[in-house]
Amino acid sequence: MCYFCSAIQGLVTMDYSIKIKDYSEIFVGSVGELLPRLLPKRRVVVVSDTNLDRYYHSLINRFDHILIGLGETSKTLQTLDMIYRRFIELGVDRSTFILGIGGGIVTDVAGFAASTYMRGLEFGFISTSLLGQVDASVGGKNGVNVDGYKNMVGTFTQPRFVICDVNMLSTLSLREFRSGLAEVIKSGVIADGELVAMLEQADFATLQHNTELLQEMVYRAIKVKADIVERDERESGDRRKLNLGHTLAHAIEKSSSKMNHGEAVAVGMKYITDAAMRKGVLSEFDKDRIVGLIERAGFVLEPPVEMRRVLKSVSKDKKSEGDYIHVVLPEAIGSCRVEKMPLEEFKNMF
Repeated sequence: MCYFCSAIQGLVTMDYSIKIKDYSEIFVGSVGELLPRLLPKRRVVVVSDTNLDRYYHSLINRFDHILIGLGETSKTLQTLDMIYRRFIELGVDRSTFILGIGGGIVTDVAGFAASTYMRGLEFGFISTSLLGQVDASVGGKNGVNVDGYKNMVGTFTQPRFVICDVNMLSTLSLREFRSGLAEVIKSGVIADGELVAMLEQADFATLQHNTELLQEMVYRAIKVKADIVERDERESGDRRKLNLGHTLAHAIEKSSSKMNHGEAVAVGMKYITDAAMRKGVLSEFDKDRIVGLIERAGFVLEPPVEMRRVLKSVSKDKKSEGDYIHVVLPEAIGSCRVEKMPLEEFKNMF
């Protein structure tokens, strides 16, 4: 499939762009139109995965490239070691530009490899999954897992650019697409009530192929994250709000392999939304809207393992500080707050 060639004709005619920190720019538009003007006029080396190479071989094969495996099991220090050795074999130097083409795992790994090899190379992303476009590839977080614990080693380094072409989402399985929807819903609950209203009116059966609506939703979700990152790049304040549902989600992912990230986030959001209502922080009306939306999107709303096992993993979360943890609680549709609370108090909420 010559995606790079066909995309030049473009099904998407309008580009949206958002700048972060006067350096990193995120574009929602056509890869074929955007990539030629965004790539620097120097050597480019691509990092992608074996599955993406099947779909976009004509694009990846234009450059020297390194392919990693699929799934969270590839998001490791061992994969980084392989990439560093391949960089050396390929003669990558400080003038080389690294281009990550893939979903969140590829962009996390490629960004970390680029930002640490020779003390830092410039890099950019073509984000090919909904989860990657609205979350993982945006904001400058790059990292890998250690012993199953999510993103325990990494950097804050902004990509030069991120291209989010919603036409590329047509290749995703329904499960992968739905996984990204969890992060879109999260963005709306955090800071965009209009996005939540759009999702409530959307036909989820056709959304994956509704280019115009999907482009608007992706842009709005990215804008939520970009605005927060602009204020708090290193997660010392507002950026913690982006972790809505993630404390339980990461613990679910650590405790079981039966749910992908988006599915675990959906469960985490449901449980923390219920807890926020019981705590008197959130109205029952808004709780019902949030949980109803997650449910209508097709998510299972119970963890695949007993809650006691999930809560046992929470203490290893990056958001914990000693016996305390920063917890994100929804206050209303489009508004959240962060509370620092004892771990035991958090666990007792469930």
